[in-house]
Amino acid sequence: MSLCRICNASVREFFDFGHHPLSAAFVEPGDSGEEFRFRLAIGICEECTMVQLLEDIPEGRQFHGGYPYHSSNSTVMRAHFEETARGFLAKELTGPDAFMVEIGSNDGVTLRTVGEAGVRNLAFEPSGAGGGRVHRAFFDGASAREVRESEGPAGVVYAANTICDVRDIGQVFEGADVLLAPDGVLVFEDPYFGEIIDRRSFDQIYDEHLFFFTAHSVHAMAARFGFQLVDVERLPVHGGQIRYTLARAGRRTPTADVAGLLAEERGRGLTDSRTLDAFAESVRGIRQDLLALLAKLTEQGHSIVGYGATAKSSTVTNYCGIGPELVPFVCDTTPSKHGKLTPGAHIPVRPPRAFSEPYPDFALLFAWNHAEEIMAKEQEFRAAGGKWILYVPDVHIV
Repeated sequence: MSLCRICNASVREFFDFGHHPLSAAFVEPGDSGEEFRFRLAIGICEECTMVQLLEDIPEGRQFHGGYPYHSSNSTVMRAHFEETARGFLAKELTGPDAFMVEIGSNDGVTLRTVGEAGVRNLAFEPSGAGGGRVHRAFFDGASAREVRESEGPAGVVYAANTICDVRDIGQVFEGADVLLAPDGVLVFEDPYFGEIIDRRSFDQIYDEHLFFFTAHSVHAMAARFGFQLVDVERLPVHGGQIRYTLARAGRRTPTADVAGLLAEERGRGLTDSRTLDAFAESVRGIRQDLLALLAKLTEQGHSIVGYGATAKSSTVTNYCGIGPELVPFVCDTTPSKHGKLTPGAHIPVRPPRAFSEPYPDFALLFAWNHAEEIMAKEQEFRAAGGKWILYVPDVHIV
């Protein structure tokens, strides 16, 4: 029996994807070493309703700086983080000596915008990446105390696509309690489990995402650590996210949006067993349909290429059993992936120019969360007669 990472209650498993490699463990051609694998299974806490991975991955295996995702590579994400920064500047960072901290700053789009407005800022980034001022440490009570002593209190502690990856979330709350000013806020945005259910976007489930938040689970988690969920905001990025704003208990009045989302989740039975079982059945159907389509197109002599060697693609290829016999290679913009093989499935990764040398008949879009931006960029592929294969929310060709 698995125990909840938040409250230590029992966790009920509702889907098992099988044994998977780490999503960032790309393979050198000719490497005959055995890949590390773990059971990619997901469950829900019967007490606090936190949806989470069931199996721990040994520390030291998972996080490294080899295959970074850069927000600035996407015009949509760059605009999103610039807008986020402007929102903080207007609502939270209005004092005479405002100070903002970001946990896991990627390439620093948010903090750069804050800094250009003259507001002090600092990134907690163990890798040292991100530009600007960086504190090379994980965010926890001890590291937050160091910064508090040298920089003073922060009005905002912010994280994007980071908190869902943190094994010991209690340390994040300890750090926030140490570093935040009395009326400061902890703000984080991560994939929303409600959107994963609605879109049947099962590929958002992979090794780095340990938690899949709902308003209910965040509400319960915050209360456990002396905080309160005071605002929620729906975000269209990355396949549907929620931005959660937390303050120390009693310091702010929760917005009507919090009550609204909690009521919506109750009304739709978001974490009920029937909802979760229906999701599991739909995922099995997507696997069957995607494999059938790829096999049919291959038998008909069509060429198929993958687009985006994303972390999500590792879940799709390994769960569905898609290898180079169905998708001969995948194109990706990350230079450090070029010439390597995707984890587990061992599909060669090639640079973007390979996509048009020549254009394939079909492109399997693993980076579906950037579909609009990608399709606008790849109009010549469409003009050449190419078509896109998507599998969210179901298998279809566009």
